[in-house]
Amino acid sequence: MQAASPTSFDPAGAGGVLLAALLVCIGLGVLIGWAAGAAGIGALAGAVVGILAGIYAVYRRYRNAF
Repeated sequence: MQAASPTSFDPAGAGGVLLAALLVCIGLGVLIGWAAGAAGIGALAGAVVGILAGIYAVYRRYRNAF
């Protein structure tokens, strides 16, 4: 039986995960901000949360690549 190969690091895939998390958070922020009457502030807050969520998502996806 062969050992499982470690996950390889794919920079394009990592960028896609980062971008997807960022866009989802911005979209949710716009929706929440729109409901509260300030879509621009919601988008800004979503972008801040999205950057952090994207970094965490890439870390979780590729934590065993190195």
